[in-house]
Amino acid sequence: MLKSKAIWNFSNEEAETIAWSGDSTDLSPVIKELLVQRGITTAKDASEFLSPDLANLLMPEDLLGMDVATDRVHKAIKQNEKILVYGDYDADGVTSTTLLMSALLEIGADCDYYIPNRFTEGYGPNEHAFSYAHEQGVKLIITVDCGIASVSEAKFAESIGLDLIITDHHEPQEELPGALAILHPKCAPTYSFKELAGVGVAFKFAQGLLGYFPDHLLDLVAVGTIADLVPLVNENRILAYYGLQKLTDTKRPGLRALKNQCRIEGNVSEEDVGFQIAPRLNAVGRLKDAGLAVELLMTEAEDEAAYLAEAVQDLNKERQQLVNEIVAEAEVLVDDTKDSGVTIVAKEGWNEGVLGIVASKLVKKYDRPAIVLAIHSEKGSAKGSARSIPAFDLFKNCMQVRDYFTHFGGHSQAAGMTLPIENIALLRDTLTEMIYSQLTDEEFKQEITVSKTLSIKEINEELVNEISQLAPFGMANPKPVFHLKQFPSTVRQIGAKLNHLKVQFKQESLSIDGIGFGLGDCFPFISEKNPLSVVGEIGINEWNGNRKAQIVIQDLQIDEQQLFDHRGKKQLDILPFLNNSEHYLAIGNNVQARVKQVPIKLDVLSYTKPPETMDTVDTVFLFDLPDELENLEWIIRKANPINIHVCFYLEDSHYLKAFPSREDFKQFYALILKRGYFDIKKDLFVLMKSQNWTEERIRFMLNVFFELNFVIIENGLAKPNRSAAKKDLQESRLYQQRIKRSEIEKKLYYSNYDDLNQWFHRLTNDVDISKEELTYGI
Repeated sequence: MLKSKAIWNFSNEEAETIAWSGDSTDLSPVIKELLVQRGITTAKDASEFLSPDLANLLMPEDLLGMDVATDRVHKAIKQNEKILVYGDYDADGVTSTTLLMSALLEIGADCDYYIPNRFTEGYGPNEHAFSYAHEQGVKLIITVDCGIASVSEAKFAESIGLDLIITDHHEPQEELPGALAILHPKCAPTYSFKELAGVGVAFKFAQGLLGYFPDHLLDLVAVGTIADLVPLVNENRILAYYGLQKLTDTKRPGLRALKNQCRIEGNVSEEDVGFQIAPRLNAVGRLKDAGLAVELLMTEAEDEAAYLAEAVQDLNKERQQLVNEIVAEAEVLVDDTKDSGVTIVAKEGWNEGVLGIVASKLVKKYDRPAIVLAIHSEKGSAKGSARSIPAFDLFKNCMQVRDYFTHFGGHSQAAGMTLPIENIALLRDTLTEMIYSQLTDEEFKQEITVSKTLSIKEINEELVNEISQLAPFGMANPKPVFHLKQFPSTVRQIGAKLNHLKVQFKQESLSIDGIGFGLGDCFPFISEKNPLSVVGEIGINEWNGNRKAQIVIQDLQIDEQQLFDHRGKKQLDILPFLNNSEHYLAIGNNVQARVKQVPIKLDVLSYTKPPETMDTVDTVFLFDLPDELENLEWIIRKANPINIHVCFYLEDSHYLKAFPSREDFKQFYALILKRGYFDIKKDLFVLMKSQNWTEERIRFMLNVFFELNFVIIENGLAKPNRSAAKKDLQESRLYQQRIKRSEIEKKLYYSNYDDLNQWFHRLTNDVDISKEELTYGI
């Protein structure tokens, strides 16, 4: 048995109560089911989803305050007033800034932009920046992707004579800022879609200002929308869908240079944005002033764009290296806090801009919420980021101890915080107590939502093409993950470090490959003897001109008890088999001699001294054959292992030695009686040659005769005991041991895999085999 690393939630089970409405459509059953899981149950809704239409976008004037905001901007242009676009340092923020700046410049505005420094100013508007803008002659400030919580900053702006327009999409607080206008979907009762990204709100404002639909700005909208992880449904889906098309053929030099850096060719996908373009834009604000990213996106010169893109690329490499270094340092600290239900690590000198990424990596590795903090000794405080696991609401639980923090904000799965250094240990202890009181061990796992179980016959290029109609994928429209259960035909480790897994499944004449990145450590647990369940995304692998559907494995498991056959190996490395279990047991008298490295947590028992009671054990290694089969049966029944490793090794096999027949015994004893003696030293070789018997066979028969008192052995001579009582050979302990040993060897050492596996399976399923007829021996 191989346990999955994540919890698998099957969407089709949850969607069984929802039915397709029955109107005619040419959609395949799989696509219908995927649409139903997304709440789409009619052909009309399906058509709108699968074929996004710009005509279905809401009008900008539906946003409350749009008329006031556009009028104020046009007034500023007429009066030659300076306008400042105040943005944010992430990808949504810099694309929002670029987009609105482009629109303002197009209509002749005297405008500039300002993005606060993450390290010295933090997120959102601040009074110092507003004062500086006022000194530079700015009359109107427009925020993008920020400002909805800036109540005091809005009052300050008013006090110094600055007009303020806020465009934002973050959660509104109880009190709204006193701005001239607030453009926010959640603050507009007549605006039906509430989940626009910051760049989406800025786009609506730009459309209102320009008086036409600015499709030339859609490439920026796609980047910001996908990067900010807003739900890719409704308007966001339409904007991202057409934005990706615009991004594919973008004329914007900065984006073209970024695509070249990312080696993106052909149609740009949401994965290209999410995993390549957006991280590079984010890296700028994480390490330096995000203005560099805005300059890249705004430049109209190809040579400048190439230069700036190279600078962004260098920062991204630096960010990656920085993350790797902090993760390595954090993992050392985690070892000291491994019993904590919540991972909290803190160190002086860590870059605050990447701590959220570090926290995400720690969550993935340790299946624990993670808080990563940079210590500021001179201030006596620590500041950082947190990420959580699905089952634990980090925001809700931290709010119960809000007084631990100097500053705190976020949501259920992510948060930012500042707290006194002396409160770190207190926070760890309190959150650990909270999480253990709320969650079972199983609930600590990550979760994977599985759309459907497929057979090998169903996985093909046609299905991959059908699924692509659901793109772009993202929040609320995840890329489907499928489940496949099949016996693997081949399994191997690949990669320079053998840290990836390659599996092939076959069914009749069909086959499909599976690739599991980072799953190479599962290799020792997989065999062709047990069906393997995998979950992952399906796609096309194109190599050497050939195209074939494959599944990219995210997680895997084996449901059945497993038997691992190492019989005949004198020495064994068992460490690779310990990664997936918690309790290990070895049976044998000389385990250290057979194992290359004995794990610290490996319990070792012998058959002769079994404990009176035994707890269940995940994995059992059997190094020695038992003298009594019942001893092994008792251990296996009590331990009830999910994995059994048979590691038997024989140098002297009883089963392979010819067992003397009753006629052999009669013939040999008759010879002793006739001659009156048998000289073991002189007559042994002669008897071996004349009867074609082995020395071992002759000595065994002599020992049986001696045990039954049929002969007296003195000074190397075996003489018949003519007064011996009549006895059957079965009364000899040696005779019985030889039979029993041969039976045990045949059952446990020489049997085929399937028979041995079935025998153990019957034991662990508590089937009575104690009366099973034994037909081995003579």
